[in-house]
Amino acid sequence: MAQRTNLDAVLNRIDQDFPQALERLIDLLRIPSISTDPAYQLDCARAADWLAEDLKSLGFEAASRPTTGHPIVVGHGGTGDKHILFYGHYDVQPIDPLSLWDRDPFDPQVQDTPKGKVIRARGASDDKGQLMTFIEACRAWKTVHGNLPGKLTIFLEGEEESGSPSLIPFMRKNAVELKADLALICDTGLFENTVPAITTMLRGLAKSEFTLRAANRDLHSGMYGGLALNPLHVLARILAGLHDNQGRVTVPGFYADVAELSDELRQQWQALAFDHTKFLGDVGLSVPAGEKDRTSLEMNWSRPTAEVNGLWGGYNGAGFKTVLPSEANAKVSFRLVSQQDPTKILRAFRTWVEAQLPTDCEIIWHDAIEGSPASVMSITDPAFEAARAALTEEWGRPAAFIGTGGSIPIAGYFKTYLGMDTMLIGFSRDDDQIHSPNEKYDLECFHKGIRSWVRILEKLA
Repeated sequence: MAQRTNLDAVLNRIDQDFPQALERLIDLLRIPSISTDPAYQLDCARAADWLAEDLKSLGFEAASRPTTGHPIVVGHGGTGDKHILFYGHYDVQPIDPLSLWDRDPFDPQVQDTPKGKVIRARGASDDKGQLMTFIEACRAWKTVHGNLPGKLTIFLEGEEESGSPSLIPFMRKNAVELKADLALICDTGLFENTVPAITTMLRGLAKSEFTLRAANRDLHSGMYGGLALNPLHVLARILAGLHDNQGRVTVPGFYADVAELSDELRQQWQALAFDHTKFLGDVGLSVPAGEKDRTSLEMNWSRPTAEVNGLWGGYNGAGFKTVLPSEANAKVSFRLVSQQDPTKILRAFRTWVEAQLPTDCEIIWHDAIEGSPASVMSITDPAFEAARAALTEEWGRPAAFIGTGGSIPIAGYFKTYLGMDTMLIGFSRDDDQIHSPNEKYDLECFHKGIRSWVRILEKLA
């Protein structure tokens, strides 16, 4: 009973101090920490210093650590049997085009909207608002208990929006210091804006760009048409055969390392009652185009894909230039799941393409065989079910283990370089307009996000 009372005391403190928490977030949002633009280098350093000082005020041993790029903030604090690392990023996307913003992107403002109050600023949702939910949870716990909620490491990056060039070298150099029992990442969102969720599947990515070359120059179609090989025809035929009439990828061995969903996950996903008609309708489509025997959520979260992202060749200007082009080009990408190996997939794709080339046609591959594998978290770890129960308590509806169609490389890096699993829990909504003008974060998500982390940490630590 005492433990429940202590938790209630922390939750009450969050509610009472929420205006101050919001002011601290506003202070951080005012710093224009755009990592991609060298003009904002000092601002990135200023954001890192701001966070390091805030962590110190909570009892963390924290510092802004130099890298070859922008600093990484590392803080250690608390005690306990389970060591938890929390990751976030303080850098933000560029603000272009500025003309589409309703106000200064770095002059945060709380606004009333038909869906409730929001804070509008660059980085409000991605990722300053999200990372501050965790820090504010630690602050409330410390205020009530006088200590931190367990043995914690805070790891805040400054280059996530610019490809993280300093991240892996830093992790390799400091692996012993950073290794924990579990990593937490708050860079995801609610399912369909309302359902609290833990992302347990992230798809990997492999990419290939290539050119097919035939004649040694473009040819007059009146003189050579019908006689000379047209590489655009060859390319179109090959790529048209990338899928069969059931929507499955035809590259040999493509599905060899793809695992089926567990019955538990399949039931959870069915209970989400995902409306693919609305999802596709929002972008002007109506009929799912993938594997015929799979649900929409399965295709989005747990099935691999092959997509043609670019296709070009010949004359593309106004009017006609009646030539047979000497070259045709394509970009093809693969979203990977389960144990699919990017190297194995790309080699199989190259072999498949090359086997279909006719005489007088050569291929030039423009990129290395590399990519990132999928990340699949082990939900048999009791920590996952504990966190799901905590989210259910806070949001008043069953939390779900979900997947995501995209890739979050840091989760894979934690597994590869630090040997630890990751729990991805976030509170953003689909309409937060991250990376776009007028980015926002709902005050409800900020508030309940702080309360959620307190509940989770109470169960984990």
